[in-house]
Amino acid sequence: MTIAAGTLFVVATPIGNLQDLTPRALQILQEVSLIAAEDTRHSARLMQHFGINTPMTACHDHNERDKGQRLVERLLAGESLALISDAGTPLISDPGYHLVRQAREAGVRVSPVPGACALIAALSAAGMPSDRFAFEGFLPAKAHGRQQRLQALQSEQRTWLVYEAPHRLLECLQDMQQVLGAERRVLLARELTKTFETLHAAPLAELVAWVAADSDQQRGECVLVVEGAPEPEPDEVSAQTLHILDLLLAELPVKRAARLAAEITGARKNQLYQIALERDGNTPR
Repeated sequence: MTIAAGTLFVVATPIGNLQDLTPRALQILQEVSLIAAEDTRHSARLMQHFGINTPMTACHDHNERDKGQRLVERLLAGESLALISDAGTPLISDPGYHLVRQAREAGVRVSPVPGACALIAALSAAGMPSDRFAFEGFLPAKAHGRQQRLQALQSEQRTWLVYEAPHRLLECLQDMQQVLGAERRVLLARELTKTFETLHAAPLAELVAWVAADSDQQRGECVLVVEGAPEPEPDEVSAQTLHILDLLLAELPVKRAARLAAEITGARKNQLYQIALERDGNTPR
């Protein structure tokens, strides 16, 4: 196979096990003119293992916008480049978005080279519904912001996933238990494809206790797969709907707040009106 000239290849690299680099990815990394890497020092180990001598340049969050234009100029001149992150598929909670967008806007061909991706690997082994799912990236590092995001996700009925840093894992799980409840089922996928790979699913109360009791579970790269909220009963109003109703009641009369909440959420207007009356002191206005 001869690689196409003037193409930006978005290349997935292993997330742990080096044997997960595909033969096609290996050939492209060997044949492009330049590899744009999130961290050249980190990626040098991968290149050394496979005997890849292609020059590399750093392309990360802090320089991507400025460097992107220079890389696009090389692509327009006919060179082919590869974009890689430290591990897994570029752009998935990793740099690369600005370069890919600049390349596409300039008319450059962008070609994905699929491979390892931690969130898809975790989802595939979680045993939770996967026909529809949501990826939330990293939750906020500070407790207040993290709890707010979790509250917004509380009623999400799809399976959803987050990445988490090992030093914040226990705090994150404790916040999940507080917001989502002790019975919500979560899978911890840790060190995927590596020697100490762990996939452990349990209700949050059990998972928090298990992680707290074993410091080894607070090391390495982590993916959390969260079971979606159950569908509300026909007459049950979700926590998210009630939150929207409360926000509207703070600014609007009861009837208008109930009508708008119904339009936004799809809940029954009459039911929301009765709830609004109770929350507003039983006085129609």
